[in-house]
Amino acid sequence: MSTVGDRLNRHDLSEEEWQCLSPLLPVNPRQGGRWADHRLVINGVFFRTRTGCPWRDLPECYGNWKTVYNRHRRWSLDGTWAVILDRLRAGCDEAEGKDWTVGVDSTIVRAHHHAAGAHPAARGLPGKGDGVDHESAKNREGLGRSRGGLTTKIHLAADRRCRPIARLTSAGQRGDSPYFIRVMGSIRILRRGLGRPRRRPARALADKAYSSRGNRAYLRRRGIRGVIPEKRDQQANRLKKGRKGGRPPAFDVDRYKERNTVERCIGKLKAFRAVAMRFDKRERIYQGTIDVASIKIWLRDPVP
Repeated sequence: MSTVGDRLNRHDLSEEEWQCLSPLLPVNPRQGGRWADHRLVINGVFFRTRTGCPWRDLPECYGNWKTVYNRHRRWSLDGTWAVILDRLRAGCDEAEGKDWTVGVDSTIVRAHHHAAGAHPAARGLPGKGDGVDHESAKNREGLGRSRGGLTTKIHLAADRRCRPIARLTSAGQRGDSPYFIRVMGSIRILRRGLGRPRRRPARALADKAYSSRGNRAYLRRRGIRGVIPEKRDQQANRLKKGRKGGRPPAFDVDRYKERNTVERCIGKLKAFRAVAMRFDKRERIYQGTIDVASIKIWLRDPVP
């Protein structure tokens, strides 16, 4: 018969995962109070990310909920989670070598109404009654309003093993194509030895939403082969121009079949309920939540 502890521990770090993660964690500061045990607190962060429970409802086995929340908040704002994630995926492109391929896509996430209450002063914005467009202020926190309510969009790049290698967030109503260049520009895979981080994959896979002249020109400048189907209206406009329309862009049908890897990566991220529904008020803290879920994915499928 399983106990409550057994049901909680299934979200915790295994011994193998802890051995992989522990060397990447920051050390205790020399001055001031010492941090609570890393493993206990990080297990609490993983539990909340997986279940989406309120911070105050964390089980007592993870210690004081405020300690767990403060650690997650601090590491989200100062980029510690992002640094740990960069180190975890260092050298992930080496297995593919020159044929390194990434896929790009986006997904919309519903935002809980609790995520809409970030005080303007906390974002360096004036308060009410000061002539500020507070709807645009929400957009600056990655929140958009549509018929379905408040939403956030995650723009993602993933490798062939369905692991996230770059992410951005925006308001939910933002288009996909304008963020393609920004997502590709945020790819940064560290070397496990000497050398600069690798930023240019051999191929980039994306659906028709990313088909634009600017995106294709960007890939050509960087020497990246784009595997992006052409929209029907773009085909019609090109044919209407005759010779001036130029040749159709190259499109590899067989390579395009691998685009499902980024969709499967999105599915893995949305298995974490705190990612599938946004509860965090601040955009940077929600980005930290996405990074925590990504860390768990990379710990389950580490770089050999």
